[in-house]
Amino acid sequence: MTIKLKSTLLWVIAVIFTLGIVVYQKATGPTQPVKGKVQIAGKKLKYKLLRSHGGDDNAMIKIYAENIKIQGKLKYKRYPSDEPWTIFSMIRENEQLIGILPNQPPAGKLAYKVELYTGKETVVLTEEPVIIRFTGAVSILILAPHIVLMFLAMLFSTRTGLEALARGKQTFKYAMITAITLFLGGLILGPVVQWLAFGDLWTGWPFGQDLTDNKTLVAFFFWLIAVLRLWKNPEKRGWALAASIVLLAVYLVPHSMFGSELDYNTGEVMTG
Repeated sequence: MTIKLKSTLLWVIAVIFTLGIVVYQKATGPTQPVKGKVQIAGKKLKYKLLRSHGGDDNAMIKIYAENIKIQGKLKYKRYPSDEPWTIFSMIRENEQLIGILPNQPPAGKLAYKVELYTGKETVVLTEEPVIIRFTGAVSILILAPHIVLMFLAMLFSTRTGLEALARGKQTFKYAMITAITLFLGGLILGPVVQWLAFGDLWTGWPFGQDLTDNKTLVAFFFWLIAVLRLWKNPEKRGWALAASIVLLAVYLVPHSMFGSELDYNTGEVMTG
């Protein structure tokens, strides 16, 4: 196999692997909507319940139910709290039932449940309440490059690990690109996104226990060591392989777990 063909094959593997991580990240974590199906009025009805909402407007919970006999109720309360549930009827607009959750301060959460009913039957969509977290508005001009850089870091991390395994000559070069993209995406734009969303730049070590901040810091620390070791000795490819494994482990932890949460009693945003 020629060097060019070998490099192309390794890139193909890295791209496919990274796309798999993208799908995994999208499907997991506490910010992804709760999806499911219920049987009511003789038909299966699909639903998607939000668990994250950004901006200054209220969160709209929409259920597609074309049968006009189906009505809905939405109940919610601040989370965590022992306050009583607020209950109101959902509004029908053509083939949709719409419930409104009032906007909360950044990192504020609401627990809510949706109940559908006809004259003969009642169905609760989820046994446990769904928790939705509210955030400030984050400009797409900040969010988009943050996301792109973070997954470029994963792509080059994977490619660097493969290059190290193949004992290739580009290990240091790819390690440098990985470290730079991880630094820009995770340690520069990441805090900016968090500032816009929750009003805090950094809530990881040594100031807090935010999992996202801490795991990004650990991953960058390993890549920094790998770059320094390779710079001194290009044969120290094991450090690049170790750093790529650490970053993979970081990406396998669902995003935003143990994230910011508003304490309604004190008004403080808690992390960890």
